[in-house]
Amino acid sequence: MELTPRFPHFLHGGDYNPDQWLDRPDILEKDVELMQKAHVNCVSIAIFAWARLEPEDGVYDFTWLDQVIDRLWKGGIHVILATPSGARPAWMAQKYPEVLRVNSQYQKMHFGERHNHCPSSPAYRRKVREMDTALAKRYAHHPAVILWHLSNEFSGECHCPRCQQAFRDWLKEKYGTLEELNKCWWTGFWSQRYTDWSQVEAPSPLGEVSSCSMSVDWQRFLTDQCKSFIEMERDAVQAVDPSLKVTVNMMERFWGYDYFSMAESVDVVSWDSYPSWHSGDDLARGAEFAMNHDIMRSLKDAPFILMESTPSQVNWKPHNKLKEPGMHLLSSMQAVAHGSQSVMYFQWRKGRGGGEMFHGAVVDHYGESDTRVFADVTEVGESLEKLEPIYHTKPHAEVCIIFDWQNRWAIDYAQTGQKGAMNYFDTVLSHYRGFWEQGITVDFRDMRDCTDLSGYKIVVAPMLFMFRNGFEQKLRRFVENGGTLISTYFTGVVDEHDLAYLGPTPHGLTDVFGFRAAELDALFPTEKNQLVLENGQGTYEITELCEILANCTAEVKGTYQRNFYQGQPCLTVHSFGKGKAWYIAAKVEQQFLLDFYLGIAKDAGVSPTFCETLPTGVVPASRDNVTFLQNFSMKEQRVQLTHTYHDLLHDTTVTGQQVMPVNGLLILQPV
Repeated sequence: MELTPRFPHFLHGGDYNPDQWLDRPDILEKDVELMQKAHVNCVSIAIFAWARLEPEDGVYDFTWLDQVIDRLWKGGIHVILATPSGARPAWMAQKYPEVLRVNSQYQKMHFGERHNHCPSSPAYRRKVREMDTALAKRYAHHPAVILWHLSNEFSGECHCPRCQQAFRDWLKEKYGTLEELNKCWWTGFWSQRYTDWSQVEAPSPLGEVSSCSMSVDWQRFLTDQCKSFIEMERDAVQAVDPSLKVTVNMMERFWGYDYFSMAESVDVVSWDSYPSWHSGDDLARGAEFAMNHDIMRSLKDAPFILMESTPSQVNWKPHNKLKEPGMHLLSSMQAVAHGSQSVMYFQWRKGRGGGEMFHGAVVDHYGESDTRVFADVTEVGESLEKLEPIYHTKPHAEVCIIFDWQNRWAIDYAQTGQKGAMNYFDTVLSHYRGFWEQGITVDFRDMRDCTDLSGYKIVVAPMLFMFRNGFEQKLRRFVENGGTLISTYFTGVVDEHDLAYLGPTPHGLTDVFGFRAAELDALFPTEKNQLVLENGQGTYEITELCEILANCTAEVKGTYQRNFYQGQPCLTVHSFGKGKAWYIAAKVEQQFLLDFYLGIAKDAGVSPTFCETLPTGVVPASRDNVTFLQNFSMKEQRVQLTHTYHDLLHDTTVTGQQVMPVNGLLILQPV
């Protein structure tokens, strides 16, 4: 898939804010010179430039942007052009106060910050369409422009009367009648039954906070509302040139919108990656951000764009640590290994003021190229040029993990177990890491109707609390047809309305797993249990949650060591059809999952993409037949290669023992 057909190459550059420097033409001229020196070939511009583009209502000033784009193009720099809807000018908030959001306390926000617009506001949508259309007519056919960047990091919610009515209209379309809504929301609880649509209000600390069904529907509505806004922007710019693709930049661990659904509205997925390296365990951090990259690749089953990263540090975390030597190249190439077609930064040049004046940048306040950070960035640019032969490749997976945003909402709203701390994302991550450290590529899928599991050998479904769209039947067929399914505690408990299933759980799959889930025990923070494997094969620590199984006909592979359920099943496997269904009934430590998935992968015929023995902390990731060896161990490592490879970064042939420094990287292609 060509993400940027006008320039089908690895992109290197970042967010560029020339509108902040219009009084310094010398700096704007020097920027292009420095970009060329850093091997930058693309920048994203105009993301927060609305006040410069439309200084007063209906009066546009594109002259400065004409000059910037022409200057960049003359210097060989391509442009990802943004629509500026992420932050509106002060005059708009003053003239059209309806554009401002109302918070969950029913307070109208004032002008300031960003992401402060009401997505239902007719005035705001009109102004955005007008701006987007004007930008498209002027720049869509400019040879420098290769992609639309719609708005910026969509997020948030509005509780104004328009949005409340939009929510009611959405519910009417979904449920048809109040009787059906009352049924699906179980409003007999606490006399919450509605007798008129006007009585329905969005969840708020001033009103309803206990209806899990309502809260999940509110998040679904917010996703659809955001999609509607994105599609409005997309349609405005593509009405001028349908061939120019659009993206929105997404965020790590983001909870507010369903990203699988949201990605349907754009052509290209991009995201902003900001790991906290050197905080004590870079191997764990590497696993987390490998998973983030793979989620983004999986949203459209296609390569993605790393739209933002930092070349040094950020300014918004409690501890804004610098990247140590080697980490910038290592972390940048990790993104490429997992399917990125770019390494882009926030930001190109540090501003002199504002909230991000100390956020990392390629060019700092010193303003010259003789800095450590500039050298690191230049190295990444040079490396991307060397990797051009693999541009059209992408990772291939035989393993799939189910990660579903709507399931995440339902878990977070559930008042049970570790209330408010069920740790769904981190649980999925712990299973992912069991494959990642082996160098086994993983796709992520959710429970939409379009999800197809037939191409995988292994499917992992951790904490799949909610079943929707009949997904349990897909899991059943997957096992029947010979697949290996791994699931865990807290699976198949509620339906798509977040109503508990009546009857045995996991719903519709008790015969597949060979037991009934009976009770869920929550351990205190200081309390531990242990998983004891059969035949003395090992003991592993359990924390947080333990599920008690009943009527077990599955083969028991491990039992609980403590508590009143001592000796009862904790790890089971059951043959069903041509396949196997494993169940891990408790939150077991990471080392268990590392050991467990070694055996599972071997048994299912899934091999690592790089067949060399590697020390712990050196992790392989592959695109086609090119492998990125990444040293996240925080110490020097020696790697013994038994085959001969071409080192793409240094254009040399390597075999035998290779010394990898701290944060070291090798990119190898078999000879």
